[in-house]
Formats: sequence, C-alpha cells, structure tokens
Amino acid sequence: MQSKSGARRWAEERERYLAMNGPKQPKKEVPTLEDFESRFISEHVEANQLKPSTAASYKSRLKLHIRPALGRLRLDEIDKQAEQRLKAAMKQFDPGTINDSLGVLSRLLNCAAEWGVIESAPRFAKLKTRQTEMQFFDFDDFERLVDGARKVDPAVLAFVLIAGEAGLRRGEIIALDLTDADFRRGQLTIARSDWCGQIGTTKGGKTRRVPMTTRLSAALQAIRHLRGSRMLYQRNGEPVSENTLRSWMERAERAEGLPVTGHIHRLRHTFCSHLAMRGAPAKAIQELAGHADLSTTMRYMHLSPASLNQAIRLLEQRGPVGGNSGATTAEEK
Repeated sequence: MQSKSGARRWAEERERYLAMNGPKQPKKEVPTLEDFESRFISEHVEANQLKPSTAASYKSRLKLHIRPALGRLRLDEIDKQAEQRLKAAMKQFDPGTINDSLGVLSRLLNCAAEWGVIESAPRFAKLKTRQTEMQFFDFDDFERLVDGARKVDPAVLAFVLIAGEAGLRRGEIIALDLTDADFRRGQLTIARSDWCGQIGTTKGGKTRRVPMTTRLSAALQAIRHLRGSRMLYQRNGEPVSENTLRSWMERAERAEGLPVTGHIHRLRHTFCSHLAMRGAPAKAIQELAGHADLSTTMRYMHLSPASLNQAIRLLEQRGPVGGNSGATTAEEK
C-alpha cells in the first residue's frame, strides 16, 4: 500500500508533468488514401482553382492508377515499398505516365503533411525517361503544307500559320479572339486557352505577345468576320474544336501529298525548331513559345543536317582564326 507522502509526491510530479507537457493526447486516426482523396480534391485541387486540364489529370490518375493500387493503405503506410507497388501495377505504361502518377501521389501526401494528417511525406524516385526526338516540318515541307492549306480554305491557312509561325498550342488557337490580333502593332496576344470547352489561362499561366509574320497578318485579316468573338470558326458558324483542327491539318497535308498525320502539335515543334535553326537565341524562343522552363526550349536547340554540314566545313578552313591563332599556352609548351 502506498503511503500518503508517496501518493502526494506522485500527485505533485504528475501535476508538474501535466503543466509542462499537457495531458496525453489520444493517437489520431490516419485516414486511408481513398478516404482522404475527396478532401484533397476539394481543399487543394478545387480550392486553388487549378487549371481544368490539370484538375482532370489529377482526378484521372487517382481513379485509374493510384487508388486501385494504394487506396486501402493508410496515408502513413505509403512508403518506399508502396511506391514500388504502384510502379509494378503500372509496369505496362511508359515511364512518363508513371512519373506523372507519382507526382500526383507526392502532391497528395505533401498536402496531408502540411495539414497535420501525417508527420511527413516520403520522397519518391522517378523513373528515367528517354527523350524523344521532336517531329517537325523542314522548311520545304512546311511551305508545301502552307500551299496545301491555301488550297483548302482561308481559315485552314490562318490556322496553319497561327501554329507554325506564331507557335500557339491547340487550346490557345481555339480560344484566340479577334481582339487578340493587333494589326497596327503587328502582334498576337495569347492570354487564354480552351480545354474541353472551358476557357482558362495558358499553360504557363502568363500572357505573351508574339509578333506576326507578314503572311500571318494577311491571312488573319482575310478571314475577319462577324460570326462571333473567336478568331476561327467552322463553315457552319460553330467555333472550332480540337477535332476541327485535326481535320484541317489532315486536309492541308493531303492537298500537297504529304503524309497525313493530323498532328497539330507538330506545327508548334516546327515554329520552335525553325527559330533555332535560323539562329534565334534560346531565351527569345522561350519567351515566344511561352515555355516556363528553359530546359524545354533547349530540346529544340538542334540543327538541321544542312547546318551540321556547314559546321563541319569550318574545320576545312585554313588560315588564322581570331587574333590568338599563333599563341600557345603554357600547357602546350
């Protein structure tokens, strides 16, 4: 039996402990991923007004890949082993798709950590990806495509030049308004993008201004209309869609006997590649194309075979180059 003095000492020590540390908190229950998912969508994706395309991508990857593999795990059970489980479940997909899903999972767990649901979020190791070569039209084939578009319809010509000589993305082309073309200053303002009928900001979230080439300016002035606020419309008066642009691309390719691909984004690759091949600085290309990261622009900084041949021909030149051709370094002596 404990003495009164012993009980008093215990009570005093307990009182001091509680004063310093507070009462013992019950261990909080950590939700599973599938239970937390709706909060993540509501309080992060929707609360931060992410772009419609980004929000759709998050929801799709959670539904198709992350939830089936890891949905029943508590958030604090998602560790490196769980990462491997997700990678194994997605082994039939390319590394880029797997990395995108890991990025969504990482964002979800980081939110959980920031909101105090879990102690910390793990870091995931993304797979190495192989950089594919950009497909673009060489100068002659692009001119053939322009000629093909001219044969088809003035609006098709305007579309090909908007993408190929101003570098707009497909959503930016669809959302382009008549007022975005300033013919006095000779420039286009790209401030919006369309995704499945929803108008949002451009991919980088910034407005950019691109000078128009002479023939782009002429092509846009040739299709000025009173159908509505948009720059491009179908013949039936309906606004263009991605399917419309793909069909226009195929018709322009077919009109000049080019391989029929309907690859709209190839025109944007052509815009960036031609600038690089003509010697435009990477920073200028980045600004004109609206790349958020210069590393994206650097993927276009390749040279045409003709330019490579010219570079090799420099080795065949004889005679001094610059003012230091006769100097030798200490290391060479």
